[in-house]
Amino acid sequence: MPDLPQHKPVLAGTAHNVTGPGLRLEALPEGHLLHVLGEIEPAALAAELTKAGFAESSIRQAGFRQWFVAGDEPLAPAGLNALTAALAGKAFVTDQSHGRIRIGVSGHSSRLLLSKGTAVDLDPSVFAEGRSVMTVIGHISVQIARTGDDSFELTVLRSFAESLWEDLRHMAASAEKDSGA
Repeated sequence: MPDLPQHKPVLAGTAHNVTGPGLRLEALPEGHLLHVLGEIEPAALAAELTKAGFAESSIRQAGFRQWFVAGDEPLAPAGLNALTAALAGKAFVTDQSHGRIRIGVSGHSSRLLLSKGTAVDLDPSVFAEGRSVMTVIGHISVQIARTGDDSFELTVLRSFAESLWEDLRHMAASAEKDSGA
């Protein structure tokens, strides 16, 4: 029997983390990413996620009546089936885990770094923790989610992950220089 293809994390060939004074870039676990579309409110979606075993996942708005459900744990087919059944008639669920990658950006220079690539106002008074937005960094379509005071999570199509990673590394060097760190 021929050898079957093995999963290889997309950022496996790169340095997994880039750290410096005031900044950290990290390739996050390739856990799960579900796209939920339909007439369901986030609170009701959160309740259904908990019942289906996705309590540790976060919900990010991805457009009108659309959410991404992201988490570090690999997707269990039983959980996906339970969630799909629970949302039947209210929302549709598609597994995007294989097609998107998450990258963490944190530290007191994180907003400066991201401002070098996107026009989104990331000031906490405008872009609060838990908020997310679809945008571009350079020419790459990205979802930015604020996960903490100085921490963000970027979700990008798998085929653009390495390019975004390199762009972020270059922007990080520039942000460090600009911050005087």
